[in-house]
This record gives sequence, structure tokens and C-alpha cells, in this order.
Amino acid sequence: MLARIWFGFFAASFLAALYQWLIQDNGVIFSLLMQSTFDMAELSVKISIGLVGVLCLWLGFFRIAENAGLIQVLSRGLEPLFLKLMPEVPRGHAAHGSMTMNIAANMLGLDNAATPMGLRAMQDLQGLNQQADTATNAQILFLVINTSSVTLLPITIFLYRAQQGALEPTAVFIPILLATSASTMAGVLAVSWVQKINLLNRVVMAYFAGFAILLAALGSWLASQPAEQMSESSSLLGNLALFGVIMLFLGWGWYRKNNIYDDFIDGAKQGFDVAIKLIPFLVAMLVAIGLLRASGVLDGAVWILQNLFAAIGINTDFVQALPTALMKPLSGSGARAMMLETMDTFGVDSFVATVSSIMQGSTETTFYVLAVYFGSVGIKHVRHAIGCALIADLAGIVAAILAGYWFFH
Repeated sequence: MLARIWFGFFAASFLAALYQWLIQDNGVIFSLLMQSTFDMAELSVKISIGLVGVLCLWLGFFRIAENAGLIQVLSRGLEPLFLKLMPEVPRGHAAHGSMTMNIAANMLGLDNAATPMGLRAMQDLQGLNQQADTATNAQILFLVINTSSVTLLPITIFLYRAQQGALEPTAVFIPILLATSASTMAGVLAVSWVQKINLLNRVVMAYFAGFAILLAALGSWLASQPAEQMSESSSLLGNLALFGVIMLFLGWGWYRKNNIYDDFIDGAKQGFDVAIKLIPFLVAMLVAIGLLRASGVLDGAVWILQNLFAAIGINTDFVQALPTALMKPLSGSGARAMMLETMDTFGVDSFVATVSSIMQGSTETTFYVLAVYFGSVGIKHVRHAIGCALIADLAGIVAAILAGYWFFH
């Protein structure tokens, strides 16, 4: 599917350029297209190289936490919830630990670190599967939780904003937290309805209530402040949470008498390889999206959506951010490229670029995760996974738009 979409971008750009050349007598359009390919290819490399440092940093910290047993501790904290949501996974099963590691990596925004952990979790769950080619209830729920992102610390989005010169790179922290929470809740509710999971039992309600109280407290605190201070408060809380996580990892490793420096170096070595591997994907998608922009195709699609929303009386200031939302379920690199291209076109601190950043952190790449996770264990029949995941995506995107208006409009 992604190959067809990618080819479609090139084909649509070519046809639009032909129209402008033959009908509108625009003789420079192909020159603009070729210049766009060079510019986007160069931007792709710059972005990937810029990611090396942050990936080394956080993969190193995560290795400290893993070697110190902090992940296992977190696993015990989430196991009662997993036992209620996934009753077919027995207590003490390896899947609890691998799922916790994956979710923890997603919470930190370490998308590339989360993937191998998610594959391990899917393999652990596959060991309990009685029908090898059909997704189990537990696998579907785990996948939907993944596609709804669960991003509490979207580090890479902060980095992208910083690279593009944002005044407050972490100002989107609270809006992303609200959007990803809405996405996750919608996904869990959809799966629970299909699988007839009782969410009203005391254990599940206790976990959900605790999370809801935390979100309500944050929302109440922010709502009590003047609108112009919301972004500043979100930035402060984001930086405090990030440094708090760092100290938790280091402190736990120190307490366990591990060589935290060697552990950090061991984990950080993966950062360079991960960042370099992103270059081909970024080049492919940024070049294709740059062509859409240069040829006028993207502007035309946004114009249609803008007029559609205007016709039904909806404020259209967010419309230019929709390409990120439309691409997000299909391709993580594509959505990332859309976000970066929006920042580059409108300015990183513009309203539309900020909403695009929130959208990027609100959900995951549904079809990519489906293909990779289920494909890794040979599952062909995904049952209700796609429908529930797309419900989560829709909830996350709507929440991202609303949060953008609340905080930044």
C-alpha cells in the first residue's frame, strides 16, 4: 500500500506539473520540482544526523534502566492491569515484561527503540496463540495500544522543533499528552466493546481513575492560568518531567551498584545506527511530499478541505496541518516528513506547525505497525484490529486539533 501511495505522490505531481506547463504556460514548474527534490534530500540528511545525539542519549539511559531491573519493576506495576485486560496471558508470563518495555519506550517517545521491544512482545504473545495465522484478543489489544501511541514524553518531536528553531520546543508537551490519552482511551474502549472486556471491575477502574485524576489535575491547573501562560507552563512541566526521568534511571542504576556509565555507552552505541537507517526513509518521503507541495497538489487538496470545513461553519486555521494527520496512519516517516515540511513552509512556531506537531505525537502509524508486528509472527487474519486502531487514530487527531486551539490559538 505504501509503495502505491509513494508512486501516487510522484504521478500526481507530474500530472499537475504537465497541466501547469501545457495549460497555464508555466515553463519553470519542472525546474521548481527538481530543485525541491535536491532541497528535500539535503534536509533529510540534516535531520537524520541531528537525531544521532538524542537517540544515543535516550537509548543509553534506557539501557541503564533495563540493566538495573527498573523495567521489571514497572512490569510488576502494570501486571494487574494486563491480567484484567488480557486474561489469556497468565501471571508472570514473559509477555508482561516485553509489553511494559515497549510501552515505556513509547512513553518516552523512542519510536525506534520501541519497535524491537514490541516485536518481542508480539512473539511472546504468539507463544500463547492456538491459531498461528489469526490474531488473538491480547495481540489485538496490545497492537491498538501501540497504534494509539501512549506518548507521554515525545522527545523526538521536541528535538525536531528545536532543530527548526522553536522558541519553546517543549511547549507542546501537555497538548500531546491530552491527545495521546484520548487516542489510547478510545482504542481501549473500542477493543473492550468488541472483546466484551469488563472495564468496570475494581482493578481496571483504579488504574483508569488514577490516570484520569492525573489528567484532570493537569487540565485544572492549566485552565486556572491566563491563556498566555499555558504554553510556558507546558514547557516547564515537560522539561521537569524529562529531567526527572533521567534522574530516576540514573539513580536506580546507581542504587543497584551497576556500572551506569558502561551501561549508558552500551545502549548509546545503537543510536548512530538507528539514525543512519532513517535516512533512506526520510529521503523517499520528504522528496515525494516536497514534490506535492512544489507542484501545487498539496495546496489544492488543502484548499478543497478548507472550503469544505468553511461551508459547514468550522474554523479552518488548522487545515494546513491535516496532511500530517492523513499520512500518520500510513507511514511514520511520511507523517514526520509532513510535519517537518509544514514547519519549513509556515514556520515552526506557527499555529499550523504546532498543531501538526501535536498530531504527530497523538497516534502511531497504524498500517505500518499492523504490517510489521503481525507480519513478524505470520498472522494473516487481523480480525477487528484495523477498525479499532482507526477509531483510536480519529480520536487522537480530533483531540490534537482541539488541544491546539485551547493552548495556542
